[in-house]
Amino acid sequence: MEIKVMKNILGENDKIAEENRAMFREKNVTVVNLMGSPGSGKTTLLEKTLEKISGRISAAVIEGDLFTARDAERIERLGVPVVQINTAGGCHLDAAMVKRAAESLELEKIQLLIVENVGNLVCPAEFDVGENFKATVLSITEGDDKPLKYPLIFKESAVVLLNKIDLLPYTNFDLAAAREDLSTIHPNVEIIETSCTTGAGLDAWADWLAGVI
Repeated sequence: MEIKVMKNILGENDKIAEENRAMFREKNVTVVNLMGSPGSGKTTLLEKTLEKISGRISAAVIEGDLFTARDAERIERLGVPVVQINTAGGCHLDAAMVKRAAESLELEKIQLLIVENVGNLVCPAEFDVGENFKATVLSITEGDDKPLKYPLIFKESAVVLLNKIDLLPYTNFDLAAAREDLSTIHPNVEIIETSCTTGAGLDAWADWLAGVI
């Protein structure tokens, strides 16, 4: 009986991710892989972020979504270069997708490339796309149990944005417990509390981005 050995998908992805990383390094582009659940507020946070860093950091965006170009259209209205990737049901972006998208951007004019991954707390963390840093958005409305239920994405992230902090009084989200769990999973993680409604934390987040370029 012949045993078929399936191709190492992650191994191939990692190879292309290293090619991406070399390409970005050559062009002096810092890449942030922005992850989080559907509805966590990633796109709105991204819009506010781009407004904050306008005139300070030259940025571009790669938008990942299952279908439609609605998120990319929102970014385009800000005058920021953007490429939409539709995965047609795929739960994450991979390095090959990001490579094709990045090649259509004028990387020599960009300091910061933000890749907004598909909304998911599981798959995106497993696929290196050639980023310098991973960042995860966790909405207050999702519950404080998410770090322990989905530890990999938080362990891999250099920064966690506790978003929609203005809704804290209306939920049973235990902020202290979430912070403790995040610090246990990743002792060196940067935790920034943000609200796109009040503007809380957006300056700190913009400063973090400026500091890693």
